Amino acid sequence: MTEVNHNSDEQELELLKYPIGRFAASQEKPTAEARRESIAVIEQLAAGLRAAVEPLTAEQLETSYRPGGWTVKQVVHHLADTGMYGYLRFKRGLTEDAPQVPSYRQDLWAEQSDYSEEPASTSLELIELLNQRFARLLHSLTPADYDRTFVSGGLGAMTLDTAVERYIWHSRHHTAQITALIRRSGW
Repeated sequence: MTEVNHNSDEQELELLKYPIGRFAASQEKPTAEARRESIAVIEQLAAGLRAAVEPLTAEQLETSYRPGGWTVKQVVHHLADTGMYGYLRFKRGLTEDAPQVPSYRQDLWAEQSDYSEEPASTSLELIELLNQRFARLLHSLTPADYDRTFVSGGLGAMTLDTAVERYIWHSRHHTAQITALIRRSGW
């Protein structure tokens, strides 16, 4: 019986951590239409996050999305940081030959004063502008550009096609953590 409860607790924690599941790269090369759809998604990601976060009170923004997890505000700031970092990794992959891009200590970044003192609204604005710029860049790429790669210290070699998929998944993943908390809490 304890084993069943232990597995149930692990499954519940996994669902809280990964409400849309873990990232899995597509095994097929995206078509031009699929790439256009991805760009359209990127153009809308910030709006979905804003719709979830903007109505929350200061107290709700300081609520962890799961036990031992970041607060909603930390997640929003994390999305801004990782968006900037992802965009720069992408541009390096686009302009350099398989550059090595280091990983970073996101757990320590989340402990910095800008995560606790800066309002979530500034990161929401940053994400909106960054995603507009990223979408504009993606519109200009050729199919061959998406085959370029970079090598991530934490994730290994990645094509730019996969980087776009991961960028979208990452935003949806964290937005789903927030919206799941909102539903569970009845906000």
